[in-house]
Amino acid sequence: GLNFNDPQLFLMALTHRSSGVKNNERLEFLGDSVLGFVIAQKLHEKFPKASEGVLSRLRAGLVNQASLAEIAREHHIGDYLILGSGELKSGGYRRDSILSDALEAIMGAVLKDQSIEVCKDWILKIFESRINQLSLDNWEKDPKTQLQEFLQSRRLDLPEYVLVSQLGLAHSQTFTVECRVSLFKGVCTGSGASRKKAEQEAAEKMLEKLSESQGEK
Repeated sequence: GLNFNDPQLFLMALTHRSSGVKNNERLEFLGDSVLGFVIAQKLHEKFPKASEGVLSRLRAGLVNQASLAEIAREHHIGDYLILGSGELKSGGYRRDSILSDALEAIMGAVLKDQSIEVCKDWILKIFESRINQLSLDNWEKDPKTQLQEFLQSRRLDLPEYVLVSQLGLAHSQTFTVECRVSLFKGVCTGSGASRKKAEQEAAEKMLEKLSESQGEK
C-alpha cells in the first residue's frame, strides 16, 4: 500500500548491513523513533485512564522484535531483503532481528520520502488489528499480581523481593527493594515510602523487561 517518490529509499530500507556500507541502519534508527511515538500516541488516546506504567507495558507488547518480525512476514518483506552472501546462506531473511529492523527502516524511509502523517497512517494501518485486540482487563491489576500471574502461567518460580535499604526517620522513610525472577538474569530495583510501594515499582520494571525480552525470543 505504499508508493515511493524516491524508490531508492525503499531499496535502502531493504538493504541489510551484510551487503555493504550503504544499508538500512540509519533508516531503522529513524523508523524506530517514529514507531515508538506513533504507538505511544495511539495508546494514550485509546486508553485515557491507563497509568504510565500500563501504557509502557502495552507499548512493549506491541513494539518488540517478535511482533515487528511477525508483521514483516505478513507483508512478505523477507522475500525482498537485500542480504550479503553469508546472511543469504544462513537464512537471514527468516531472522526476527533482520525482519524487524527492515520494517522499521521502511517506516523511516516513508517518513523521509513523504511525511510523518503518511508514515503515521501506514503504521496504524499495519498495527490496526493488534491495537484493536488490546484490553485493560489484565493490565489494570497491580504490578506484583501481574508479575506473579505472568510467571505462574509459565510454571516458573514466584518472584523474589529483597529489601536492599531502609533510610530516613520513622515518619519519612525510603525503602529500596530488588526484584529477581528466573526468566531475567539481572535485577530490577524499586523505591518508595513503604516496602510495598517499593516492591510494586520493582515488579513494574520487571514486567517491562520481561515484555521486551520475551518479545525478542
